Formats: sequence, structure tokens, C-alpha cells
Amino acid sequence: MIRKLLQKIPSPFGSPQRKRTTPTVIPASQHSLRRERLSRHAVTVVERLQQAGYQAFAVGGCVRDLLLNVEPKDFDIATSATPEQVRATFRNSRLIGRRFKLAHVHFGREIIEVATFRTNHEEETSAEQSRQSESGRLLRDNVYGTFEQDAQRRDFTINALYYDVTSGQIHDFANGIHDIRNQQVRLIGQPEKRYQEDPVRMLRAVRFAGKLGFEIEQHTAAPIESMAPLLHDIPAARLFDEVLKLLMSGQGQHTFDLLYQYDLFAPLFPDTDEAIIDRPEYTLKIVRQALANTDERIAQGKPVTPAFLFAALLWPALPQRVRDLEEQGVPSIPAHQQAAQELLSEQCRHTAIPKRFSIPMREIWDLQPRLERRSGRRADQMLEHPRFRAAYDFLLLRESAGEQTDGLGDWWTRYQDANPDERRRMVREVGGDKSGPKRSRSRARRKPRNSKPSDA
Repeated sequence: MIRKLLQKIPSPFGSPQRKRTTPTVIPASQHSLRRERLSRHAVTVVERLQQAGYQAFAVGGCVRDLLLNVEPKDFDIATSATPEQVRATFRNSRLIGRRFKLAHVHFGREIIEVATFRTNHEEETSAEQSRQSESGRLLRDNVYGTFEQDAQRRDFTINALYYDVTSGQIHDFANGIHDIRNQQVRLIGQPEKRYQEDPVRMLRAVRFAGKLGFEIEQHTAAPIESMAPLLHDIPAARLFDEVLKLLMSGQGQHTFDLLYQYDLFAPLFPDTDEAIIDRPEYTLKIVRQALANTDERIAQGKPVTPAFLFAALLWPALPQRVRDLEEQGVPSIPAHQQAAQELLSEQCRHTAIPKRFSIPMREIWDLQPRLERRSGRRADQMLEHPRFRAAYDFLLLRESAGEQTDGLGDWWTRYQDANPDERRRMVREVGGDKSGPKRSRSRARRKPRNSKPSDA
């Protein structure tokens, strides 16, 4: 399919690793991308910037995806205008970011991201423009440059494609068309240096390979395993966003396998990685099954929530913590709750899970032992719990991974469809029906506490 879509595009380049200072310009007649497929708001932004005298192009993932006949999720613009000049051109825009300053142009719910051309960092740049950590990670990247320089600053060749909506031409500085045709993810520049500048590029390489079904080019892949620990220096909030992109893109199961292959999973989920070492068959099965279910729901257009997925990813690390607390004399339910809180707190140091996801995630976990307690009205009360369905689905996931629950999932499946009489019978069968008539008990009259013996 990919080769057919691109078969009209000529391949005049030499070696795909050769650095180019001038682009290969591919005319509209020799590629399949048409401006009608871009967001009309993105086209408006490009045209208004060009009319104001600036260079402006649709760039990156939207160009790549449209060439692959994939619907882009967003549209990015690269321009010679500074963020302040973009702000002056569009009243409906605002500037964001300190590490990488850019402009967001708002059209209702749609946001068009506009970035100024960047260049390499030089020693004479100010701290406001450029900052690097001792490890080489870019802490601030606001050194502006030319169109040609910007292309060499981009991360992957397949993201260094610039589409001019006016002429219909594609400008390719880094042989990105060549790598799209050969289904390869290739870094621009020296891989070790580019990963030091931003270790998240290792995750992006895996994400593009998983999403597009591409292979990571061998020189791009070679340093990843040894450089994976650099991810520990990345802010936990940023890594949470990257995990969502990695595992909730519709190709989560394949992407997880790539993360695990390149030792990138451990910096993101260290406790789960230890559980894989301790119980590989069970842990890998529940993680892969949860991701497969998520991929299926995304393919069907059904809603998915990070709360359920994170609950599944971290669950294998929970039982041992619970057992350790129980051995210290902590009762079962409090041990479960304490272990869950400790595990979640540790995980948030690596990927900062927002409360809007961590709270329902904890509820899913807390309901697991409660699903076993079905006496009296507890079963009916459980059905009325707002998280029952998620907890029930999670129970089935645990069973599918091989957990032994004495048929608890089947019991709850039947109970949901049973009529009131059948439900009472099912509760009696598990030894918990205490809803029958109660015998009245006569109470002995108690003597007043302060009564004194008579003097008579």
C-alpha cells in the first residue's frame, strides 16, 4: 500500500544518510498530497503568514501521514516568523512554552501549532535562547534560524518534509521520502548526540515504528538500549503524555513489545518491569491483553480511559506488596489499600498520573477484593457502584491472564442478568443470604446504673 501511494515520487537522491543543504523539491504532479486534505484552518494560517511576507509550510507528521493515506490528528506549521510576529499576525493566537517557545492559533476547538525555524546551538547564544544540562539534554531551544537550518534540526527524516500549500510542492531536505518508501524510522544527525539532546526521541522512534509499522533504522536503534536510563532525567509529567501517545494510539500492544525490546519500558514502569522478571508469563499476559483490548476499542471507535490501562499495567506489581504487609500483621483490606497507595506514589515519580485518572484507577483496584464479598445486600450494592462495570471488566482481565478466582467472574456475569429470585438463590449458594425474617428478641430489663439498695 505504502509503495503504491508513493510510486509516483521520483528518487533522485544518493545515500539516505548524506546531509543535504538544499532540498529535493517534489512538484504537485509527482505526489498524492493535496491541500484539500489539510485542515482549512492550517491552510489559512500558512497563507496569511505568506501574505505577511514570511515563509510558511505545513510540516512534520501531517505531511508524513497524508502521504501514507493516514488521517492526521493535528496540523503543524513551520515559519520564518518569530513567535511574537505570529502573535501580531493572528489575534486568535497565544504564545506558549519556555523550553520551546511557539504560538498556538485557535479556531474554536482546533489549535494550529506554529513553530519558528530553529538552528543549531552556538556558544555565543544567551541563556534565554539556549540551555543544556551536563548530560547534553536541551533545557531551552529557542535559537532561530533559516528554512534549511530548521530541516537539519528536526528529529527524524520522515518528519522533515515541508509542504507548500500555495505551490503544492514538497521540500525534502533529509531524504524523508526515501525512508517513507522503505518504511524506516531514521534520525537526522548523529544518534547519540540527538538522544542526549532529548532522550524522549528514543520513545518517539518506537512510537513511529509502532504506529506506522516501520522498522527503526539500525544506526538509529543501536544506542537506544544503553541510553535508555537517560529517561530518568525527563520530567514525570512529560513522560505521562508520552506514554499516552505510545500506548493509546491504536497500536499499543506492538508498541509495548518494542519498548520492552529496547529496554525503554523499565524507566517508565520500573515496578511492573520487576514483576515481569518475577512472574514473566502472568505479567506479560495481563499487560498485552489489556493493550490488545485497548487497541480493539480504539479500532471500533469506542472510548478508552488511561485509568483502566494504568490499573492493568501496574496491577502485577501489587500482590507482592500486599503479601509483605499481611506478613507484618496488616489485615487484608487495609494491606491492599496501603500497598496500592505506595505503589501509585512511586509510579508517579516516573510518570505523573493526574488525579482524574489515579482516583478511578484506585477505585478499580479497591473494588477487586470487595467483589468477593457478596453476602446480604452487598452484591446488589456493588452493582449500583459507579465503578462496578470497570471493576468487573478488570476482574475478567485478571482471569484471562490466568488468575484463579474460583469462578468469580462467571458468578458476576450471571448475577447481572439474573432476576431477583435467582439473585437471592445465588447469594444463598455462596453462604451469604441474611435477608430472611429475623426473630424478635426480648430484652431483659436492665437495672438503673446508679440505683442504690434500699435502707429498709
